[in-house]
Amino acid sequence: MGQDEPRDRFSDDLIGLDRDDPEAQAFAAHLDRVERVRPGYTVEGYLGGVSDFAESANRLGGHYRLTAGILVALILLGVLIAAWDTVVFILVTLLG
Repeated sequence: MGQDEPRDRFSDDLIGLDRDDPEAQAFAAHLDRVERVRPGYTVEGYLGGVSDFAESANRLGGHYRLTAGILVALILLGVLIAAWDTVVFILVTLLG
């Protein structure tokens, strides 16, 4: 996606605003993120959602970024525990 695409896409919403103003450009980028339609049931859709989550956590900063990091760490911890339980179950079933 090009730099000018969100601004051109929402030209009706940006009437009366200076197109070179950083706040107007940020508003156009916000509108693009809000109205972006992506299938959530595909791998690309899931990865796009993760990408949006990471970008917004980096944009916010501060305690929001810390909270997002803790959330990701807890999700990874759950995946690691589930994988460990699966490996132990398979080894006990095959060797025990």
